[in-house]
Amino acid sequence: MSEFKPLRSVLYMPSSNERALEKAKTLPADAIIFDLEDAVAPDAKPAAREAAAAAVRSGEYGTRHLVIRVNGIGTEWHDDDIKAAAAAGPDVVLVPKVNSADEVRRLVAALEAAGAPARTTLWAMVETPVGMLNALSIATASERLTGFVMGTNDLVKELYAEHVPGRQPVLTGLGLALLAARAAGIVIIDGVYNDVKNIDGFLAECEQGRQMGFDGKTLIHPGQVEGANTAFAPSAQAVEDARGLIQAWEDGKGSGVVTYNGKMVESLHVESAERTLSIDAAIQALSA
Repeated sequence: MSEFKPLRSVLYMPSSNERALEKAKTLPADAIIFDLEDAVAPDAKPAAREAAAAAVRSGEYGTRHLVIRVNGIGTEWHDDDIKAAAAAGPDVVLVPKVNSADEVRRLVAALEAAGAPARTTLWAMVETPVGMLNALSIATASERLTGFVMGTNDLVKELYAEHVPGRQPVLTGLGLALLAARAAGIVIIDGVYNDVKNIDGFLAECEQGRQMGFDGKTLIHPGQVEGANTAFAPSAQAVEDARGLIQAWEDGKGSGVVTYNGKMVESLHVESAERTLSIDAAIQALSA
């Protein structure tokens, strides 16, 4: 757990927008995605590619996790994006619409052929019906794949569904991806919330994502960072309870049944409490 890095807030920034890249240096986001895909117009993609690579190399983003989202497999920009990202050496290369384990293996081979440093890992966007159904084979296709990012907008579109509070139309897909990610031991980041002016709706969806088990949320506006950071961090009460539960477990060893606040404590509860404390310690270290 000592190498755990919080990924509560994962903010997309268009790499074609110089002001946005500059602003990202000042935001308390845990991760920045330098986007070459949806947020960049076709004629701006080559310049955006150069800007994203320069940003990663700059060393001006502190401890933030730096991600380059390339254009999808089969697009005219994909191969050049992969080569540029590999050369820049971000923490992560994120690829949209990954649908199979074979695609993962080909992406890893392409990154390695382009000379990506060993520390640069791969995240897959899971955002299609076939991607959800293949989630476990995708998650376990390569040790270099260390995370999933949910593409809920594309999933809603491909299901002919609607965006509704509570996200009932996509819960099955989200659940399949979560099961696969946890089975494979990789990170999983929730999808974006589109209505940036609806703060209550955004915070409710963050809370839902945390309750479901996501590590954090992808964001499309700087104003969403603070809410995500709070929602995906253990509360002061959760930290206090975790410490108390662990102490009760230690004190009660060998005495049969152990309880804390009137509830029975088992080893699985201790493991959850230890995870809560490790997350809290990692978050506190960011502001130290």
